[in-house]
Amino acid sequence: MQPQALGLGSLVAILLFVSCGSEQEGASTAPVTGPDTNFHVMDPHSAARPEEAVIQHLDLDIRVDMDSERIAGTATYTLKSGHADQVIFDTDSLDIESVELPDGKPLEYALSHAGLLGSPLTVQIPKDADKLTIRYATTKGARALQWLSPRQTHDKQKPFLFTQGEAILTRTWIPIQDSPGIRFTYNAHVQVPKDLLAVMSATNPQERSADGKYSFTMDKPIPAYLMALAVGDIAFKPVGPRTGVYAEPGVVDTAAWELADMEHMVEAAEKLYGPYRWDRYDVLVLPPSFPFGGMENPRLTFATPTILAGDRSLTALVAHELAHSWSGNLVTNATWNDFWLNEGFTVYFEKRICEQLYGKEYASMLALLGYQDLKGTVAKLDAAGDSADTRLKLDLTGRDPDDGMTDVAYEKGYSFLKRLETAAGREKFDAFLRGYFDHFAFQGMTTERFLDYLNAKLIQPEHLQVDVHQWVYEPGIPKDLVMPTSDAFAKVEHELDRWKNGTPARDLDTRDWVTFQWMHFLRHLPEGLSDKKMDDLDNTFQFTRSGNSEVVAVWLEQCVKNDHEQAYDRLDSFLTTVGRRKFLTPLYEALIKTEKGKALAMNIYKAARPNYHAVSVRTIDDLLNWKQMSDPVTL
Repeated sequence: MQPQALGLGSLVAILLFVSCGSEQEGASTAPVTGPDTNFHVMDPHSAARPEEAVIQHLDLDIRVDMDSERIAGTATYTLKSGHADQVIFDTDSLDIESVELPDGKPLEYALSHAGLLGSPLTVQIPKDADKLTIRYATTKGARALQWLSPRQTHDKQKPFLFTQGEAILTRTWIPIQDSPGIRFTYNAHVQVPKDLLAVMSATNPQERSADGKYSFTMDKPIPAYLMALAVGDIAFKPVGPRTGVYAEPGVVDTAAWELADMEHMVEAAEKLYGPYRWDRYDVLVLPPSFPFGGMENPRLTFATPTILAGDRSLTALVAHELAHSWSGNLVTNATWNDFWLNEGFTVYFEKRICEQLYGKEYASMLALLGYQDLKGTVAKLDAAGDSADTRLKLDLTGRDPDDGMTDVAYEKGYSFLKRLETAAGREKFDAFLRGYFDHFAFQGMTTERFLDYLNAKLIQPEHLQVDVHQWVYEPGIPKDLVMPTSDAFAKVEHELDRWKNGTPARDLDTRDWVTFQWMHFLRHLPEGLSDKKMDDLDNTFQFTRSGNSEVVAVWLEQCVKNDHEQAYDRLDSFLTTVGRRKFLTPLYEALIKTEKGKALAMNIYKAARPNYHAVSVRTIDDLLNWKQMSDPVTL
């Protein structure tokens, strides 16, 4: 299908769409000038008041106790104060022992009552104070931390710890100003058991130290959600001059082979939108309980082992996390209401990297799968009465910002940028994006600030006819979305029609199909399939036994929908070992649609829940209405 024709509205009307949309949402209509490194906005998910006092640098000195599952030490902050007499930090479930000046003089402080934002810590400071130290320890309620026993790791020899700070969980392991719009540099000294390695979102060792002591430096300002730490039996293997893989010893060789294109991805990204500014790009492959596909911690992406398919077919995820080095880490959403600025840009960038390395058809298949995800998410939100959450610019005040991390931010955001690219032409749009990343490097970005820049640098100069207001501020999927097409998927649909009409699975032409084609095939199976038809597919293509997590997840969802019990043992093992929320949510949603499935879901979840990170626990607890007298996120 070809993109729909552009509308014929006048330039005046188009500019009205842009400027009125900005004014209605409180945007500045001032002309765009030079970058503002002091740009701060009110963040509804942080108690910090950066206009009064804001952190600029953190010196972290901590000890990680794997036995007691506790981190303890000091956090020393360099402050920029607007002559305020207090500074406010975000904390959640932390044990604050003391707060003092560099000379040891104690400072008065108070912790507010716990709520959605945790317990804000207000410290009284002399007006000339530019440093203070907080002595603290984590508690069992630290939702950013997942402590894994040896049996929960791949090699099953030693314990493991990893952090996950996005969106507002860093405050559960460090007292911090936990807003994506507040950036700071950091140094860290970390003591761990001698037989383990520590790595962070910073400069990293490639070999284990003799004494378990490690030092880290991040000399570029980052927001708190990108603070990350992992401790475990970790090995390193390079894959290029500035790229490499960390993983457990039993995984590292497999991971290095699977991610062999990392260096080429960095080079492709630089050709598109400018130099990589973080020195190295490494990936840490975590144990399977990691709740996301990947997390773009600077210099060290944290990744799920479910990308290790054995055929390098799922490395688009690495392209996505690498792209965040520009969109997200370099230019960052100033609040979680603007989350689409991180993810929509990154999905667009990811597809451009993949197109350059693997061809246009590869990127087209990615785009079509993403569009299918977007349609499903919008339909689900509409059915739940949450159509406001299908807008790009959100209002998450009073809610957990995790609620806004849906396919809308990713895929509708991507589709908006694709619409702009189509209207402006790729060459001009690439120049615009390159200028955007350079102009706002190491700064926070609101939707309105971006729209002002878009209007000044692209909409007006190129006389673009794009309904920006509808794309950003209105719910649903705009009708002028540029519909992706795929010849490879057309072939899949042809073979699927043959199978529906009685052709045995063994006679289908599936030669050279890639992961995305199998996903498309499985997603579009008809409803009400018999065990005989399901067996025909599984006996031919071995879906239940597949080592490709993307394919297995879609297949198991179809098995649940068709009550295909032959796959339920694999369903049980998959849900018990894999903690990636993208896979968990649709499988549990499918299960609870029937009484039989709901009973099965409850039994599986009871055993699986201790293996999940708090991010996944919260989602599945809500989905299943899981009631438990103890701490609902204790892992």
